[in-house]
Amino acid sequence: MLIQLAHDLPDYFYDVFVTRFDFWLVFGILAQLIFGSRFILQWIASERAGKSVMPLSFWFLSIAGGLMTLVYGFVRKEPVIIIGQGLSTGIYVRNLALIFRERARRSGGAA
Repeated sequence: MLIQLAHDLPDYFYDVFVTRFDFWLVFGILAQLIFGSRFILQWIASERAGKSVMPLSFWFLSIAGGLMTLVYGFVRKEPVIIIGQGLSTGIYVRNLALIFRERARRSGGAA
């Protein structure tokens, strides 16, 4: 079984990354890179602060990558991606709304 898998795996990857190569595959990969970069950004910000922090740019990268991945899901007709990114992107937007509301409350209270 493992030997057969070892023989089939190269054909699988060729099919996925070469045979099906098109604009939308590149778009989807770019979306995942943007989405994934938010974790690197958060890690760097936390290292600099010496504690776990969530920079504002984390949420903007989450929204950008999530929306791009959502578009990819619609184009590819992938319900798992559509449901996951649709709900997640709503949560990211809500987090930004809460952050901006808190900032507005703080600046209004300090005056």
